[in-house]
Amino acid sequence: MDRTDRASRVIAAPPATVYGALLDRESLEAWLPPDGMRGRVARWDPRPGGGFRMVLTYLDPADSPGKTSDATDVVDVEFADLVPPERVVQRAVFEADDPSYAGTMTMTWNFAAASEGTEVTVTATGVPPGIDQAVHEVGIASSLANLASYVEGAG
Repeated sequence: MDRTDRASRVIAAPPATVYGALLDRESLEAWLPPDGMRGRVARWDPRPGGGFRMVLTYLDPADSPGKTSDATDVVDVEFADLVPPERVVQRAVFEADDPSYAGTMTMTWNFAAASEGTEVTVTATGVPPGIDQAVHEVGIASSLANLASYVEGAG
């Protein structure tokens, strides 16, 4: 049950810019939802010990039933650690009746300066067993691609 899912990507932007995109409500809504979903931040408190509640809606729920309802995943995220511009640690809890999605998943976003910009590595630990590892890693990679497009386009 102590599984670790990972994805990484080099983004053509400085670490401070990438870090900032994780602590801005509108930015998160724009880039965090993976392909096939849209997101809305329902609560926002960007400080250590604060966090946010995100409602992710499947654009086509027929192929990907949600954890919270047929069409949605609702997740409460706490900012466990914020180290500008190096690291963001989030603790995520899904709102779900299915016990296979229970528990707290920790998402650690590390930002390292690279010659091409910033290497972003996302490590998820404590991943609930109901979340398929391959699908999750594709979703993280999709969010990283969205993040790259978002911050590279803002430059």
